[in-house]
Amino acid sequence: MESMGKKKPRPRRSFTPEFKAEIVELCRRGDRSVGQVAKDFDLTETAVRLWISQAETDAGERGGLTSSEREELAALRRENRRLREDVEILRRATAFFAKETR
Repeated sequence: MESMGKKKPRPRRSFTPEFKAEIVELCRRGDRSVGQVAKDFDLTETAVRLWISQAETDAGERGGLTSSEREELAALRRENRRLREDVEILRRATAFFAKETR
């Protein structure tokens, strides 16, 4: 009874940059619409449009963060989070040892 009308979500797929570039090129040629290309390759139209938008950004045709800038930003955010955790651990250790010495 629970499964009536509910679809299982499709598992998240990952695609190579080469595949994405090929799909973007197919859309840019203009032979087929974005929707048709997405349907032909069993992709979502939203994903294809995002790939096209990112390709335009990477090519300097549109404002925003390029792919390499996005990767760098993600790496910096991870490092920042790790450093904040380290500082928090040191702050707690300092408070603990300061209490012990009294």
